[in-house]
Amino acid sequence: QLQLVESGGGLVQPGGSLRVSCAASGLALDNYVIAWYRQAPGNVREGVACFSNSRGTTEYAHSVKGRFTISRDNAKSTLYLQMNSLKPEDTAVYYCAADPDGSWRDTASYRYWGQGTQVTVSS
Repeated sequence: QLQLVESGGGLVQPGGSLRVSCAASGLALDNYVIAWYRQAPGNVREGVACFSNSRGTTEYAHSVKGRFTISRDNAKSTLYLQMNSLKPEDTAVYYCAADPDGSWRDTASYRYWGQGTQVTVSS
């Protein structure tokens, strides 16, 4: 059973940077599609970034492309989302997700989810 635990959220000023992490345990991540999602109050959960090692693909939402970077460290079984040039509209709870057959932006295709970490961008 794969378990995911996010950390690193917090309050940051507009234009600032933040890196959120997701520690995985229980199973090796190598064969999983990994993704970051976010959900702001009153909004649906939306895909932010997705990485598939088997497919060799990385996807980003248009709103974050060029500012956010998804990565993972297999040795540490940890996923990362580096967020730069943050904007107030990036404020949300950020979730990591994983599944052997996860599909970009298809929330229902991910079996494993973390509990989320709050990111607030405000002056």
